[in-house]
Amino acid sequence: MGNLFNLEGGLMTGLSKVFDIFYLSILWLITSIPIVTIGASTTALYYGVVKVIRHERGYLTKEYFRSFKANFITGTILWLIILLFGSLLYLNMRLAVKMGGTQGYILICIYRAMFFILLCVSVYIFPNLSRFTMRKRQLIHTSFFMAMKHLPTTIVLVVIVVVSYYVIRIIPITVSFLPALSCLLFSFLMERVLKKYMPKKEDGNDESADEWYLE
Repeated sequence: MGNLFNLEGGLMTGLSKVFDIFYLSILWLITSIPIVTIGASTTALYYGVVKVIRHERGYLTKEYFRSFKANFITGTILWLIILLFGSLLYLNMRLAVKMGGTQGYILICIYRAMFFILLCVSVYIFPNLSRFTMRKRQLIHTSFFMAMKHLPTTIVLVVIVVVSYYVIRIIPITVSFLPALSCLLFSFLMERVLKKYMPKKEDGNDESADEWYLE
């Protein structure tokens, strides 16, 4: 019975991770409130989930804000680009619906396909930003390449994001835990992809480098 509540025991470890999921979701919500910061907060969410919750490295608050600050400018610019293109596609789809007829139907199909591609690329951008050091254009190109090359995985990732979004819209209280929980589920698929593009450890490398993501 004593082992059940031991700090290193399975029950306490599980409860600790549940608390971390709630705590990280609240952090994400607070830092996303300005809307324009969603890119930086989502990058930090993924970083915190993988490094602290999955790999048990570091402290959640410290690691979250480390990533948030380091990727604030790039994450914000990328998010605004995504938001701009998404808004333009939405407005164009509305106009195509009003247009009607064959031409309107064709345009709707084109805009929906473009919106799907935008979603596919978007689900890779912030995990890539949390892991790699690249220029914004290179991040977009790399994310597009990964999305297309790993299309079956990409579709599942998009479904996780879209379902989580609608669940939060329908049941707002789920925002207190669903962002981190869905990100945790998301990460099991995403990490399989990202590890294919990580440089492998070689003999003679700096042993002090904290390459937790290769474990």
